[in-house]
Amino acid sequence: MRKRVISLLVFSLLGIFVLVACNKEEKKAVTGDGKPILTALITKHPLTKSVDDMEWLKEVEERAGVKIKWEEVSADWDQKKGAMLAGGDIPDLIIGPNAITDADFAKFTGLFEDMSDLIKEHGPNIQEMYDQKPLTKDLSTQSGGEIYGLPKYQRFWPETATMQFINQDWLDNLNLEVPTNWDELFDVLMAFKEQDANGNGDPNDEIPMDFSPVGTGGFGYFQPTVLLGSTGMTITGGGGQGYFLEDGKVKNFFVDERYKEVVTFLNKLYKNGLINEEVFTQDYTKYQSVARGNGDVAKIGYTFGWERTDRFGLEIADQYVSFAPMKTSADYAGEVSWTYDYNELNYGVNFIQMSSKTKDKEAAIKFINELYDPEVSMQVLFGSIGPNIQDNGDETYKILPPEDDSMDPGTWKWTSTWADNGPMYIADSLELELGEDMKAVGAQQEPFIKTFETLNLEDNVLPGMFLKYSTEDNNQMALVNTDLMNLSMSKFGEWITKGDIEKQWDQYVQEMEKIGLHSNIEVIQKYFDEYKNNQ
Repeated sequence: MRKRVISLLVFSLLGIFVLVACNKEEKKAVTGDGKPILTALITKHPLTKSVDDMEWLKEVEERAGVKIKWEEVSADWDQKKGAMLAGGDIPDLIIGPNAITDADFAKFTGLFEDMSDLIKEHGPNIQEMYDQKPLTKDLSTQSGGEIYGLPKYQRFWPETATMQFINQDWLDNLNLEVPTNWDELFDVLMAFKEQDANGNGDPNDEIPMDFSPVGTGGFGYFQPTVLLGSTGMTITGGGGQGYFLEDGKVKNFFVDERYKEVVTFLNKLYKNGLINEEVFTQDYTKYQSVARGNGDVAKIGYTFGWERTDRFGLEIADQYVSFAPMKTSADYAGEVSWTYDYNELNYGVNFIQMSSKTKDKEAAIKFINELYDPEVSMQVLFGSIGPNIQDNGDETYKILPPEDDSMDPGTWKWTSTWADNGPMYIADSLELELGEDMKAVGAQQEPFIKTFETLNLEDNVLPGMFLKYSTEDNNQMALVNTDLMNLSMSKFGEWITKGDIEKQWDQYVQEMEKIGLHSNIEVIQKYFDEYKNNQ
């Protein structure tokens, strides 16, 4: 009797297990023809068209055998992310450049899937990327060996994203030379303001200088932090949260006297009406549109950008020239530098993540794997084969000019696809003829080559994205950095527009140290030393 009861109990438990398993399977959403349905959120550039209109993406979903319900975010991601992560309800996939950070993984443990085993079983394209470009494996792997976010490798980009441009026509109109130091730049900008530099009869419509919108979380591309190079400092990625490397020592420019020197100079420009008065209120779209001028009449004298046609449009791009990094003054005897962005441009961290609650993880990893097929990745970056890319039929390809001949190639790329914001692996073996804008970048970067040739990459370029911190260190540094940015970024705008940096500097530095800046520097130094010793 006892054996019979036990047998019945076991049978009942097995029945319950099978029922639970069946119910779990039933919860997997599928289409009418049985394809798994996944949810995905992508953070994308404001210019980028809807994912529903991307031909290559439809093909990827078809090849992976999935249907994806997309949510597209082009603004206010940080606010949305905070609420979403705190609530613990995230989509199956999140896509975008460091949209989810290592600090998020550390803070919200258990929310994201460790994809290590899934990649081994269902990720041959990802594994091929790891094999051919081992740095991508380093970027993917947390200090404990987990893989929560996958990177990108896009191969074609140069040493810097930010070049400085000046309107050569305006210089010629006023019999001026390209400035070689800050004093000369000030004089040139004053002339642009006062002497009707664009020659249209209106002496008040010129904007001598402009730079891209500055966020609250740190600095990025096309911002005046590049002028730190005039002092000999080498920043990366436009500056970020201020950490940089000098002679093998980790430092932070927010408390460096050279940063104060740059901000003081910018305040001098601002109070003389030489910087766009909307520089702290305009969005990126406005930043770009103003630089395009009015017909053949330019509005901006000196500014920062990626490439001439991308910054100024086709009609007035030829008025501008890129020029070499300036010294602080004519008698400055030190080296000059510039923002070194090669790693940030060609590699990227945490471009796609999977939720730990994803019901069909195999389907999700198959879709992710398709994105890392080099031919697909080429389309992630440049747009679909057909309208954007020519397939030559012999396993070679060519980037096509925009269908709209009034549009510049850079805008065409960002309009057409995920561009630099997508996960990708552009294999070195892929044969692709670049578009005219990418060809032009090389020529326009020539004034910066000498600076980069003399740069000691090992001791003066912080390999920030390659440093993988422990959960404890990540959490602590993130808390400190949040408070540091709240103070330093607000002061940046205040000091440029209102001044008083000299009076406030000592107390400000003390406050930054009190928040915990020195402890963060010590942590980064420890991880950098370990990284360097392992190279």
